[in-house]
Amino acid sequence: MGTGARAAVLDRPGAFRLAEHTPRPPGPGEAQVGIAAVGVCGSDREVYRGSRPAGYVRYPVTPGHEWSGTVVAVGEGVPSALVGRKAVGEGFRNCQVCERCHAGETTLCEAGYEETGFTLPGAMAPTLTLPARLLHPLPDDADLTAAALLEPAACAAAAALRAAVRPGQRAAVVGTGTLGMLAAQLLAACSPAELLMVGLSRERAALARTSGATRFRTADEPTGDVGGYDVVVEAAGAPTAARTSAALLRRGGRLVLTGIPAPGAHGLDPTDLVVRQLEVRTVFGATPAAWAHAVRAFACGLLTPLPLVTHELPLDGFEQAIALVGSGDPGVGKVLLRP
Repeated sequence: MGTGARAAVLDRPGAFRLAEHTPRPPGPGEAQVGIAAVGVCGSDREVYRGSRPAGYVRYPVTPGHEWSGTVVAVGEGVPSALVGRKAVGEGFRNCQVCERCHAGETTLCEAGYEETGFTLPGAMAPTLTLPARLLHPLPDDADLTAAALLEPAACAAAAALRAAVRPGQRAAVVGTGTLGMLAAQLLAACSPAELLMVGLSRERAALARTSGATRFRTADEPTGDVGGYDVVVEAAGAPTAARTSAALLRRGGRLVLTGIPAPGAHGLDPTDLVVRQLEVRTVFGATPAAWAHAVRAFACGLLTPLPLVTHELPLDGFEQAIALVGSGDPGVGKVLLRP
């Protein structure tokens, strides 16, 4: 007999349906989480449109890699004390035995790419069963709506750790979406002398300042700040974002790239990189250390994602959520679904 519970399923690009959801009991080393909220982001839109690179999605799939919830059951070998705990969880399913995993670089796992919501069932369902080692427990009083943003926050934390901003340095963030705002909050916690945010619309200026920015400008504004920043985090993924970001750096400055632009984007000028001795680092996903950094910052109040949430929809609003994410409307921030 059916339970009445439903999960979102994409059978192929553009083919969305709600299907009956049967919770999968946790096996040894696993935990089952009751999902409270799921974030929708640009990569979910790629899955819906069929534009995600081959090898990084496997249909049919239940999307949902940004989520929060409460542990409802655990399998053999998992501490029973986890049951009832609020939690979030990593999406990358690393092997833990290869050289890169042993070095802590789990997003470079040599066993290949597997991730919740892309190649494995995601959280756009009432429950999600996953390896318990991927869970990050939250404080008992944690707001699960805000916590649903801890996956992008972990990616922002990976960028912040690679940026390694020191107190008193000048820092900038290019991109004022969810990832950019979260990165700004984490960089602001490092006490930079200045934190510039560069975006496409002045409508994002107030939120940028709430996120810790001391200055805001749009990408097309004339400016005298080119070449003066110690560290720049690129979080836009736009075709020109990498070059815009590199131009902000002083000689010897550090650039951290997080966005993945479409093919044909403007690349960095190797001559400029060499002559100005720029350091370029990149981020794809988040290691356990980055997750732990984001969760600690959230738990102590240095990371406040809730103001970034602008829309909450039921699970059957998935296609509406995808449309909102791709609308380009500066009034649209993080869109959440409620399974």
